[in-house]
Amino acid sequence: MRGSFAVATLILTALAGSRLAAVRPDPFPDALQAAAPETQAALPRVRLIATGGTISNRTGGRLTAEELVTSIPGIDKYVRPEFEQFTNVSSGSLTLKQWIALANRINTTLAEDTELAGIVVTSGTDTLEETAYFLDLTVRSDKPVVIVGSMRNPSALGYEGSANLLEGYRVAADPRSRGKGVLVVLNDEINPARDVTKTDAHRLDTFQSRSYGILGVVDADRIVYYREVVKRHAGKSEFDVSKVEDLPRVDIVMTYQGAPGDVIKALVDHGAKGIVIAAAGAGATSGTQEEGIRYAVDKGVFVVLTTRTGSGRIAARTTTSSSTRLQIQGEDLAPVKARILLMLALTKTSDASEIQRMFTEY
Repeated sequence: MRGSFAVATLILTALAGSRLAAVRPDPFPDALQAAAPETQAALPRVRLIATGGTISNRTGGRLTAEELVTSIPGIDKYVRPEFEQFTNVSSGSLTLKQWIALANRINTTLAEDTELAGIVVTSGTDTLEETAYFLDLTVRSDKPVVIVGSMRNPSALGYEGSANLLEGYRVAADPRSRGKGVLVVLNDEINPARDVTKTDAHRLDTFQSRSYGILGVVDADRIVYYREVVKRHAGKSEFDVSKVEDLPRVDIVMTYQGAPGDVIKALVDHGAKGIVIAAAGAGATSGTQEEGIRYAVDKGVFVVLTTRTGSGRIAARTTTSSSTRLQIQGEDLAPVKARILLMLALTKTSDASEIQRMFTEY
């Protein structure tokens, strides 16, 4: 009798459990469920243009664009993924000519394939912020262009590349990402190309937008944006590299105690068309750097003052003396990004006031 009671109890418990399972709400929103075959065609198309970097640098050989896409779990729930291999090298190995070719490839793709929702670009993280800003100044579409990478390679424990790729695809497919310029997506966060910088050599949360904060986040249910990009950027930029074969040489010099000005002179003598000074504080130089700057200006070389501090603005000067006539104030751009803007500016003009305007607007 006691055994029969136990069996009956087990049966009732099982029935109750099945009843609860049937009415329990799905813990995942509809957006996370696999799309039915008949709705696949309605999903947005997003193309990956792979350039290489740590995200593909597997031990024994680099992952191809196709291998990167096939490694993304659940990608078919969100988009119809496409891919192409642009190159497969470390970010530091990309040349300026390849930057131009990449921008032109993106522009051609978006212009010819009007139904494409957006583009994802893989990059190594070491110079990712530079590639992203160059594209932010040269992409001529308001459709999303998203740069992703990873801090760990595919052979490392905790490789986050597939997760970053999935989030990059989702951001590129989201209509709310349009008109925000080139976006950088890693570690569940969205940052604008202009502001983002790599802040740590190893940590996964290395990409940050300094004091301005993230642009948005990639959560399980949806993409959330918290602010807008007000500076001119992709889709609104005046720079067109479709007929540019190479970029003028622009170098960066850091200020430090007792810094010699002959370094600046040497760069001028070796063909630099512009020099960016990563100055101390709000634009201070040291040693004999001012002599080097005067030498550069006398030779017709533009000099842009930025700060090495990582944040803060170098305001435009009102003086127009001969020693400052070719000096440009870099506003709040990081030195590596001021270099990119100056290179592009020099493809359009040699008017100092026009270049200063560009540094104010971008």
